[in-house]
Amino acid sequence: MKISGFTFIRNATILGYPLVESLRSILPICDEIIVAVGDSVDGTLDLIKSLNEPKIKIIESTWDDKMKTGGLIYSQQTNLALGKTSGDWCLYIQADEVIHENDYDLILKDINTAEKSVGIDALLFKYIHFYGSYDYIGTGRQWYRREIRAFRNTGSVQSWGDAQGFRKITESGLNKLTAHQSEARIFHYGWVRPPTAQQKKLKLVHTYYNQDAEYKLSEVEENAFDYNSAYELLPYLGSHPLVMKSKISDDKNWTMNFDASKTKKKPLVMKLADKIENAFNYRIGEFKDFIEVKK
Repeated sequence: MKISGFTFIRNATILGYPLVESLRSILPICDEIIVAVGDSVDGTLDLIKSLNEPKIKIIESTWDDKMKTGGLIYSQQTNLALGKTSGDWCLYIQADEVIHENDYDLILKDINTAEKSVGIDALLFKYIHFYGSYDYIGTGRQWYRREIRAFRNTGSVQSWGDAQGFRKITESGLNKLTAHQSEARIFHYGWVRPPTAQQKKLKLVHTYYNQDAEYKLSEVEENAFDYNSAYELLPYLGSHPLVMKSKISDDKNWTMNFDASKTKKKPLVMKLADKIENAFNYRIGEFKDFIEVKK
């Protein structure tokens, strides 16, 4: 069975994405990786080329900066890469997401099992959200806990909205995919980047959801992102993917300043909801961009 990885990226360096680590984390289980590389000002294209990986296939693209509604530019770029995949199954990863090598066998096993199950379109991966440093994670209902990250490449699946999920084209329109829960994990490092880069990233993202918003990457940030603005976190006691080892070490010059004790206390209602979720593995009011099916 052939597996195609795919993703999109623009200005990875200036915005602090762990792009190299992300791509390297899926190389061992993919036969090809399609990367839609937007027009960048920081050498992102050359960075990917420098990996000299024959599995990586680059699509150069120009972002339409007029697409400033609902983050639609993200699904448009995702679909550019998806459209060039040739595998039986696709593995999607965003540039701030990394897969742990301990999950490789599990992912391959679950894909093979799902391939034999007619009623399963996709697999759900669990999320670990790091915040402020590589030692703390966000938990509870303010953090999404699972998303589709692998699916059958039927030609009818496409990214939609702001590229967080996928839908399949049917006679009745765009429908949710049927998905089975895998124990495979996505290590999400989107909230662990230098504070000035995080501030730039958030301001830039804002422009792709608001027609009137403007922002230039060349602007000098007077204020860095305040990592103490999150709700209380939990210590992370597990291991990180091996591909992250050097980056975690290099980033200590700023992550060492993070103080998790200064984060905000959770509101009482949120605490109660989290307790219910922990006790019954049920999230009240959870948005599900999929139809979950059992084996």
